[in-house]
Amino acid sequence: MEKHSMHYGTLLKVTEAISMSKDPEDVVVTTVEAVKTALKAKGAALFLVNRKKNELELAAANGLSREYLDKGPLSAVKSIAESLEKGPVAIYDVGDDPRIQYPKEAKKEGIASILSVPVAIHGEVIGSLRVYTAEPWEFTIDDVNLVQAVAQIAGMALDMARLSRGYKHSIEILKSMRDPKQRKSTKRTPYEGVPVSVR
Repeated sequence: MEKHSMHYGTLLKVTEAISMSKDPEDVVVTTVEAVKTALKAKGAALFLVNRKKNELELAAANGLSREYLDKGPLSAVKSIAESLEKGPVAIYDVGDDPRIQYPKEAKKEGIASILSVPVAIHGEVIGSLRVYTAEPWEFTIDDVNLVQAVAQIAGMALDMARLSRGYKHSIEILKSMRDPKQRKSTKRTPYEGVPVSVR
């Protein structure tokens, strides 16, 4: 990962890529690919919060092995929980930080540092976007701002994709209502509503 200053060109490219994604799956995949490429990081992953289990569930990842991703359930309380409550959290050494739930697995994967920022929709945190580096990395304010901006864009894109999907579903319902073949007749039969005993 190379040090650099965040520039508007990078953010513009990321914004365009994410905004063109209409499906939630495309949004999360595009997000992790974009942030990994923009920061020249080892990998990136986007997790969504499962409120019932109080866990972080993987939505998409790029640059990380399946073995590492399948290391075990991520606790929303134990795994860099501060980033879900207080905002961005940068961890310089994953091997010597109590906020890392699986430090041995991270070291084995070749991860040195992690930046975790919240993903929110309408002020409610729904997940976490994380960047992983292969070398110890002191994330600059520009790095943090870029990842935060991408996370916010991803949150808005996910919300728009959800609304779009609901909108399309509503349109399909309206179309089926207009289709004579699928529309149920509203005409009453001669015996409709009349008790069987008096027919």
